[in-house]
Amino acid sequence: MQRRFLALAALALGAATLTAAQAQTTKLTLGHGAAPGNPRHEAAVKFADTVKAKTGGRYEVQVAHSSQLGDDAAMVTALRSGTLDMSANSQGAVANVVPEYAALGLPFLFNDIQSAWKLLDGPVGEELAKRTAAKGMVVLGYWDNGIRHVTNSKRPIKAPADLKGLKVRTPPDAMTMDIMQTLGADAQQIKFSELYVALQQGVVDGQENPLTNIVSAKLYEVQKYLSLTGHKYETNPFLMSKRAWDRLSEADRKAFQEAATEATALQRQLSREADEKLAAELKAKGIQIETVDRQAFVAATRPVYDKWAAGATGDFVKRVVQQAK
Repeated sequence: MQRRFLALAALALGAATLTAAQAQTTKLTLGHGAAPGNPRHEAAVKFADTVKAKTGGRYEVQVAHSSQLGDDAAMVTALRSGTLDMSANSQGAVANVVPEYAALGLPFLFNDIQSAWKLLDGPVGEELAKRTAAKGMVVLGYWDNGIRHVTNSKRPIKAPADLKGLKVRTPPDAMTMDIMQTLGADAQQIKFSELYVALQQGVVDGQENPLTNIVSAKLYEVQKYLSLTGHKYETNPFLMSKRAWDRLSEADRKAFQEAATEATALQRQLSREADEKLAAELKAKGIQIETVDRQAFVAATRPVYDKWAAGATGDFVKRVVQQAK
């Protein structure tokens, strides 16, 4: 009887200890729109693992990929209300709340991806972070969504005139819409989660995305031509709801920021490596790859600069252009 009592007491103590440990673990959710294998997802998993290690398991970050929690715009709304803790989001969706982000996507603003990172890691990035905080979101890092290129199912695109009349999907991003329309395309906004089917069914003829998104979403299965236009850059702001951030202790904030810094470095590395190898991979999958007359595209998109420099965020646009030079 005594043995049985001791055994039951041990089980009860173990259960109590387990319950206490579980109670001490705070679960947070990180949502994004990319598929597994995409640098955004791999970095999100890295962040989750690092936070768990740095906080001794007191925080557990659950990663919801592939727009499981809604599209980027929905996740931005959820961040601001505090119903979502974190998101590796899109430049376009965030720009709908913090308009200054759109300036990063001016056509042919950067000669290479490292120039974009340098700008984001300096005063421009600091100002964007302040403006983002004022909208209820904390910038943990500026992840990379790469240099964007055009694909389509109709014809090779080598010069701006080749885009005339093509139905091209864009994200809900005013800058991208302006670029495509200025080049003569019929720009149509479609959610990324719906893009594959839209291309497959001929709702649109083409789209524009960085190579890593084209591959991870398997868009090469429903597109024939890839033109290396390199027409714009985009960042993926890695954001935390200010409400969730404010609940962290100073020590935990430090741990989260350190984890974000490590995840940002990994995400950028994976994104750069993807750009370096994926063109050859797409060619092997049967995609016809075209180089373009870059100077012709630069000249054709000049009106986009003029429009945005004269707009509501014109002063910030001019500063970004100056910093990028």
